[in-house]
Amino acid sequence: MTKVMASQKIEVEMSDRAGGDTVANEDQPAHAQCCAGLCACFQSCMRPCLAESHPLPEKAGCGRRLLDNFLCPPHSRAGAVLFVVIFGAAGWATLLSMTGEEALPGGNLFSLAVLFMGCWCGGYLVDLVHLPPLLGMLVVGAVLGNVPHIDFARDIHPSWSTSCRQIALAIILIRAGLGLDPQALRRLSFVVIRLAFLPCLTETIVSGIACHVILGFPWSWGLMLGFVVAAVSPAVVVPCLLGLSDKGYGLDKGIPTLVIAAASVDDVLAITGFGILYGISFSSGNIAWTLAKGPLEALMGVAAGIVGGIVIWYIPQKKSGHLLLFRSSLLLCLALLAIFGSNKIDCSGAGPLAALTLPFVAALRWRSEFPEGVKNPVEDVIAVLWMIFQPLLFGLIGAEVKISSLNGSTVGLGIAALSIGLAFRCFVAFLAVLGTDLSLKERLFIPIAWLPKATVQAAIGAVALDKAKDVGDPDLIELGEKVLMLAVLVILLTAPLGAIGITLAGPKLLKRCNQSVNGEQAVEAKNSRGGVQRDAERAEEDGDRPLQNEHDELISKGSKGIVVA
Repeated sequence: MTKVMASQKIEVEMSDRAGGDTVANEDQPAHAQCCAGLCACFQSCMRPCLAESHPLPEKAGCGRRLLDNFLCPPHSRAGAVLFVVIFGAAGWATLLSMTGEEALPGGNLFSLAVLFMGCWCGGYLVDLVHLPPLLGMLVVGAVLGNVPHIDFARDIHPSWSTSCRQIALAIILIRAGLGLDPQALRRLSFVVIRLAFLPCLTETIVSGIACHVILGFPWSWGLMLGFVVAAVSPAVVVPCLLGLSDKGYGLDKGIPTLVIAAASVDDVLAITGFGILYGISFSSGNIAWTLAKGPLEALMGVAAGIVGGIVIWYIPQKKSGHLLLFRSSLLLCLALLAIFGSNKIDCSGAGPLAALTLPFVAALRWRSEFPEGVKNPVEDVIAVLWMIFQPLLFGLIGAEVKISSLNGSTVGLGIAALSIGLAFRCFVAFLAVLGTDLSLKERLFIPIAWLPKATVQAAIGAVALDKAKDVGDPDLIELGEKVLMLAVLVILLTAPLGAIGITLAGPKLLKRCNQSVNGEQAVEAKNSRGGVQRDAERAEEDGDRPLQNEHDELISKGSKGIVVA
């Protein structure tokens, strides 16, 4: 009997080695057999839900594509939405465990979180219809600040709202300063200078006069508002123009390069002028000091920015193992110090200019560390910060507009004043490109491309109101509310019109050329706003691998986000 059992055992072992049996090895632990069986059962049950089991056909219909979004593992848009939900829930739970009541309904952190998530979703939905995401963020912010029972934005303390907007302003100014290429500025032709200066200054003066006559603004406030509404928005213009240049429109005359290069100069001019008029508007004392304080604050801001930029040339040291992180952190801290510190010492006009000059001077030395045409990786780090603060900025701006207190006649008169300034701007923009080799249709396209307003208006539109609240003067607060209202109105009027106008008028007014013949112009158009990505091999040849490695580590995982500034 024992021999029979032994022979049976040998036969079983031989069949196991041959791989053709279903009998488990007697040496395998029982728990391992159980786990293997459970895994096989789970895989068998999940196979109908796996994306790899249902490859998407090339010509799949809408229903099939919609079903594909819900297959496992999470991917496509459903995966992105799931990430946002999990991230939001985990973030809120973390804040709740750390701060308690501040993260509960009615607290500042809870309200900011709801505003951020709502504005992010609103921007995403608007982006699907090829309109600037900031429009959706503004609308969601206005809803959360005015509609009863869901007006979470009203629970945000004014000091928190002001601080968030000022942080966003610092980030915008850093991006603008880093985006200014001194070599490109030296190469700018006279027509680009005309296009940057003449429409901006004309709209500023005309809007200031119109607001003084129609709305009763003081001259200083009217001109300050003129600089607020005069800045063009690269966040709207650049993506639309690059979309046209990718299709070959306007490349033969370099129109995308012309407009994009002038946009940065236009913004710098508007921000600088705003800083000077802002200092004059809130000055107190004799007239001579009032007139002198604005320019003096501007000089102080530029001087402080130059000194800070030179300091960042040498600190942190280039041999640091985390050079990109240290540079970005120090640059942001100094810019925030300029914005918040200037308010503390009653030199608020110097802060924005210092925050703008600082990154420009710092980048003068940093550019020598990279091959020509390669973007500074610090810009990508700041872009990540902008991706976070963009929904907060536009949401808070929308929430500041109190719809119940809006006067219909004031809104109508404001639209009339803004329309007068925009009409003169378009006319002067057309005149600015006279004497060039552009055809009549191409010259007609320039005013359309020079129309959209958005980011700068959102960043500085509420600055005067915040200062007026600090002063406590009811008349100044009323003027600040009107400035903010007109800044929001000009965004709502021009951003969608400009984006739609550029997209529709471009193919009709611009000449389409062969992209292969004009590839250099397309690259030049993207380079004017830093659109060319880092070339890793060339950076390695220049011996800058530590910074490149850190840049790849921090930026490569989805840091591009939503575009806007």
